[in-house]
Amino acid sequence: MSEEIALVPGDGIGSEVVPAAVTVLEALDSTSRFEFVEGVAGDHVREERGEALPQETYDLVASADATLFGAAGESAADVILPLRAAVDSFVNVRPARAYPGVDALRPKTDLVFLRENTEGVYAGHESRLTGDVSTLTRVVTRSASARLAEFACEFVDDSGGSAVDTGSQSDTNGGRAADASPEGFTVVHKANVMSETDGLFRDTVVEVAETQGVETTEVLMDAFATRVCLDPTQFGVVVCPNLAGDVLSDLAAGLVGGLGLLPSANIGPERALFEPVHGTAPDIAGENVANPAAAILSAAMLLEYLGYENDARTVRRAVEEVLASGPHTPDLGGSATTTEVTDAVIATVVEQV
Repeated sequence: MSEEIALVPGDGIGSEVVPAAVTVLEALDSTSRFEFVEGVAGDHVREERGEALPQETYDLVASADATLFGAAGESAADVILPLRAAVDSFVNVRPARAYPGVDALRPKTDLVFLRENTEGVYAGHESRLTGDVSTLTRVVTRSASARLAEFACEFVDDSGGSAVDTGSQSDTNGGRAADASPEGFTVVHKANVMSETDGLFRDTVVEVAETQGVETTEVLMDAFATRVCLDPTQFGVVVCPNLAGDVLSDLAAGLVGGLGLLPSANIGPERALFEPVHGTAPDIAGENVANPAAAILSAAMLLEYLGYENDARTVRRAVEEVLASGPHTPDLGGSATTTEVTDAVIATVVEQV
C-alpha cells in the first residue's frame, strides 16, 4: 500500500521549489511507494475563494502520512499555523549547517533548533482594546514544554531515537567545538524577564532532561544571539520557545549562507509536515532562480521520518555535492536557475542509486 504525501506549494517560490523537491523524490526507486496529492492554500487561494486554507486542504494534510509545504505570503498565519495543528505538531526541527562550497559567514556552524510549536505568542490570543491599546497573551504550559523536552532528550540520545535525521555533524562539515556535547542540549529562554512563562518553560525542560539523564546548559536568548554569531561551534542542539526558535533559527541562516539552505520538520505524534524555512520571496517568484536546496533537504527529512534512511542520505549527499561544486543559484553567488540546480541534484542522486 502506497504512502500518501500531501503537497501544498502555496505562494511565491513555493510553487517552484516544491515541484523541484518532488522531481528529486521521483528519481528514487522507493517513490513508487508514494502517492502525491496536491492541495491549495495561500494568498492566491484567498483571492479566488475567500479563504486562504480550504477545508479540503486541511483534511488532506490531517490524513496524509506526511506533507511537503512551500510557503505562504500575507495569509501565512491562516495557513501554516492551522496546517501544523492539523498534524498536531509539537516541535519544529530546524537544522542550520554550513556547507563546503558555500560562502558562509561562520563555516563551522552546525546547529539544530528544536522549537516549541504550539503556543507562546503564536497561540493567537490578541486583542485591540482601544484605538491606542493592543494586547497579546503569551501561553506556556507545562505539558507542551515537557513534550518538547522529551523529544529533545530522544533527539540527542546516542541510540538514535530522534524522529528525523538532520544530517548534522556530517563528515563534510567542519564540525563543532569539542566542548559542545552532542549528548546534551542548550535551553534558550528569557526567564530573567518573563519569569512565569519562560520560567515554567525552562524549569520543565530542565526537570525532564534531569529525569532522562541528559545534560543541559542555559543561555538567555539575547546573550545567545550574540554568542552564536561570534562562535556557533559552542552550541549543538538548541531547545527554545516558539518565537525565540523562529527568530534565532533565521539568525543562524545568516551564518551559513542564507534561508535558501534551511529545511525544517513539524513533527506530530503520528504525522509530520516538512517545509523550507524561507518565505515566498516575491521579488524573485516566477523567475526560476529560487534556491531549491531547502525544499529538497526538507524532502530528505520527510524520507527519514517515513523510514527511508538510505534514500534520505542519498538526497542529502547529492545536495551537499552540488553545493560544494555547483551550479549555484544567485543567492549563493551563482547564475544558475532553479531547474539547473535541481537537475544537478537529480543527476547526482541517479549516480548513487
